[in-house]
Amino acid sequence: MFADRTDAGRQLAESLAGRAYPGGLVLAIPRGGVVVGAEIARALQLPLDIIIPRKIGAPHNPELAIGAVTQDGTAIFNEALLAQFYLSPEEREHLISTAVAEIDRRMRLYRGDRPPVSWRDRTVILTDDGIATGFTVVAALRSLQKAGPRKIILAVPVAPPDTLERLRSEVDELVCLLAPEFFMAVGQFYRHFDQTTDAEVIALLKELGPDGADGSAVTTFPA
Repeated sequence: MFADRTDAGRQLAESLAGRAYPGGLVLAIPRGGVVVGAEIARALQLPLDIIIPRKIGAPHNPELAIGAVTQDGTAIFNEALLAQFYLSPEEREHLISTAVAEIDRRMRLYRGDRPPVSWRDRTVILTDDGIATGFTVVAALRSLQKAGPRKIILAVPVAPPDTLERLRSEVDELVCLLAPEFFMAVGQFYRHFDQTTDAEVIALLKELGPDGADGSAVTTFPA
């Protein structure tokens, strides 16, 4: 059980400490993952940035996720579910573009006018406050893979064993503190799991985010 996301981030940071991360970057999934990622970034003295995967809802039933997409348009679909809706290529593209437009809105909200950060040739630590099915995380990882990073480390506080097994082949290294067989929701493993606000995300990115488009100029970290 984690006290809160800050506690989970500190515990993850301890498990990641003691080694070098060439070109290191912590990439967090908003909103709760940014709190976790901030603790990792502080402890390892790495810059913090975000990636926003978003689920693609079924037509007339947006709560049913039939796919997921990230800001560069990288999309994955649950082909079994997708087959039930007989979507044309045009309809599928419309769902993707609608989701990407919302991602773009949130990126502007969180990052302001700061330029995109390059992921190429970097050691990227991708994190969230926990993973359930892993569907949106796969979309994030596929987008990250296309950018040519040096190494991808997926580091999360908690996820079910079957999800971790599916994700293992998508990354160079996987770090997970808890892998319980009985898993209903991420929040059950936190004593305090209040919703992270947009204002918190914005403040953490202002404090810890990279300054330049290549992410090489990093803000000053406390000793």
